[in-house]
Amino acid sequence: MRAVGVRFAPSVHGEGDHQFVAIIAPAARRDGTVFYPGEGTNRWPAVHRSDAAWLVRLGLEKAPAGSVLHAVAEEGVPVRRIAEALAARLGVRAESVPAGRLASALPFVGRIMAMDIPASSRITCDLLGWSPTGPTLLEDIAAGHYDD
Repeated sequence: MRAVGVRFAPSVHGEGDHQFVAIIAPAARRDGTVFYPGEGTNRWPAVHRSDAAWLVRLGLEKAPAGSVLHAVAEEGVPVRRIAEALAARLGVRAESVPAGRLASALPFVGRIMAMDIPASSRITCDLLGWSPTGPTLLEDIAAGHYDD
């Protein structure tokens, strides 16, 4: 047996996603607002589902035992840009709020949205020749994957 660890970006996005942006979207429709913390300059790493799956396969096939891989295509999308893209798609407004209010408006997800958590996959890309090609998080939002 050969063990390989994979650290996924907070947003593993794509059609059928049920994670962070999919949790934010219904709250935005309910409240008429997509909230973001402060200036919204904090960063959220992202990876498309197809790229994450490809990396897992490469890891199982080629990574040395004990490797830790980073499934990150976008090192840090500013949270304000995510909020504005989702707001535009849903026809609601984007609004800055203090991080504490964000955490209470969106339990669990709000706390993560308030973090600045850039991440790099450079070492993983160099090790395995992985080069993500899937749509970006903002492209998936614009494509309507979080509309319902």
